[in-house]
Amino acid sequence: MNWLELVGWAGSALLVWSLLQTRILRLRALNLVGCAVLIGYNATIRVWPMVGLNVVLAVINIWYLRRLLSTRHDEQTYQVVEVGADDAFLAHTLRVHAADIARFNPGFRPDRLAGRAAFLVVRADEVVGVVLVRDAGDGVAQVDLDYVTPPFRDFTPGEFVYRRSSLFTDRGFRQVVSPPGMIAPYYHRLGFRRAGQSYTLDLPAPALPPRDDPPPPTGR
Repeated sequence: MNWLELVGWAGSALLVWSLLQTRILRLRALNLVGCAVLIGYNATIRVWPMVGLNVVLAVINIWYLRRLLSTRHDEQTYQVVEVGADDAFLAHTLRVHAADIARFNPGFRPDRLAGRAAFLVVRADEVVGVVLVRDAGDGVAQVDLDYVTPPFRDFTPGEFVYRRSSLFTDRGFRQVVSPPGMIAPYYHRLGFRRAGQSYTLDLPAPALPPRDDPPPPTGR
């Protein structure tokens, strides 16, 4: 087997490996690289139908990657839906992803949801993240769970919860604290600062309602 055949096999292996990925962004990126390798390989040995196939696949991957990257911070693509802590769909989501949640949030207790504010981050009708918050006192919102489903693990959907500070300030919170010991935290990219095993975010003061000043006195 010569080096050129090794390149062909490597490109094919990369395509297969890409299809095993659960993360959408990683799948598309690896698939694109595999297509690029196979375009070069098949062009070298002059197998033009395979060159054409991989060119088409590469264009499709580029289109999806551009779409994913351009909408990853788009509030029109991702919405935050507040639900009750006893919501049946929330319980179903936590149950389905229980093993993965325990992997990234080892301190989370799914049997202690009472009194928590619960937010689902969704894309259309697909759940991409769950955030659970409780009142820790003294104006501090303690995040007990910040979970992202595997297909969107390369994104930060929780940012849509923290970006909308009114979700917290309307409840009287002045600060948000991330779950301690969370695996692979991303809070430093959202303006949080490191504080021991957690990250904290100072919230802006809530806007005061406009004051109705009395009309100026009129002279006779």
